[in-house]
Amino acid sequence: MSFELPQLPYAFDALEPHIDERTMKIHHGKHHQGYTDKLNSAIAGTELEGNNIENILLNLDKSNKAVRNNGGGFYNHGLFWKVMSPNGGGKPSGELAKAIDAEFGNFDSFKEAFSNAAKTQFGSGWAWLCVHKGGKVEVCSTANQDNPLMPGIGCGGAPILGLDVWEHAYYLHYQNKRPDYVSAFFNVINWEEVSARYQKNK
Repeated sequence: MSFELPQLPYAFDALEPHIDERTMKIHHGKHHQGYTDKLNSAIAGTELEGNNIENILLNLDKSNKAVRNNGGGFYNHGLFWKVMSPNGGGKPSGELAKAIDAEFGNFDSFKEAFSNAAKTQFGSGWAWLCVHKGGKVEVCSTANQDNPLMPGIGCGGAPILGLDVWEHAYYLHYQNKRPDYVSAFFNVINWEEVSARYQKNK
């Protein structure tokens, strides 16, 4: 069974003015589609064919660059679309809010830590909020299309929020101003989705 490009849960222009329609069309239809197609090619006829993406990444042979890069790209973008919403922004509530306060002191300190992880990731990569078993949360970043599910990445737990800081994610609208893009992201975060992922994985 091949992987399929997931549909966006909103219109391409729904996240404007924070993330523009043109970027979303290219990012989803070209980049995510490309990772999907190349992942399917990489696993065709192997023992990985038929596995779900989480199992593939959890048991990844990191020397298999085709699966590492394209499997990561497929998974990461699937999460990315869902943790954004045209009705997003604000702050988390409930148990996730308590976990963030317990780890960072308050939401503003978390926002600073997450933003710094995104802004200081050298080159292409991702910033993450992860949850460990027991409910402890962590902010970290990974290079390229790596993510916390992969073994030995140095960024553990289950990813529940991810921000793409590859230039293709923001350059058409923000040019080289990555900090402005990172700041805008907080206006579209779907905290209900992030909280649901926290509950599922804590």
